[in-house]
Amino acid sequence: MSGADAPVRDPGLQPARTRLAWRRTTLSGTVAAVLAVKATLSSGVGPARFVATALCLLLWLGFVAVAHQRITGLARNEAAPPVMTRRQAATAALCTVAITLCAAVLIA
Repeated sequence: MSGADAPVRDPGLQPARTRLAWRRTTLSGTVAAVLAVKATLSSGVGPARFVATALCLLLWLGFVAVAHQRITGLARNEAAPPVMTRRQAATAALCTVAITLCAAVLIA
């Protein structure tokens, strides 16, 4: 098939579902960050807990930035949503894993 004969991509509801998934994941990260702050404040602010909480909040901000880029990118062009870059994927994965590790430190 040539480019002119290629069928037009019908994205259906996939971009909308992807935006919703990013929003749900961002909401989950927000809850984790708020719980980290709550855990730190309720059990005393030691240096290790303060650093872990601050790192958790910075990582949360990084994840929110990536999620915002993805959500707005998907909203701008639903017919052909932009492909997620390797940098965005790596940042999102790193922030997710690091927030989990910070939570483990705060729980212990």
